[in-house]
Amino acid sequence: MKENDIELVKMSEKGQLVVPQEIRESSNLSPGERFVAFPIQNGVLFKKVDMPKVKLDFESLAKDIESQFKKNKVKESDVEGAIKWARKR
Repeated sequence: MKENDIELVKMSEKGQLVVPQEIRESSNLSPGERFVAFPIQNGVLFKKVDMPKVKLDFESLAKDIESQFKKNKVKESDVEGAIKWARKR
């Protein structure tokens, strides 16, 4: 698409807009990606945002904790005792 080429986009009854294929491809946009909408004078600006990969972050954190437990010889019974202690408080 050339800079001067303009493609009209129609909003559906559900408020959905379709990003033209050439723009999706040139901007490397994929289904499921998230955008934040900013109201601007006479329109709306959409900015792609990267959502944190919560599951990957959690798995990484869990591995770090497991490693620290092994390093410090923390047993399952130690954890159970700590949970019981915390619940009493």
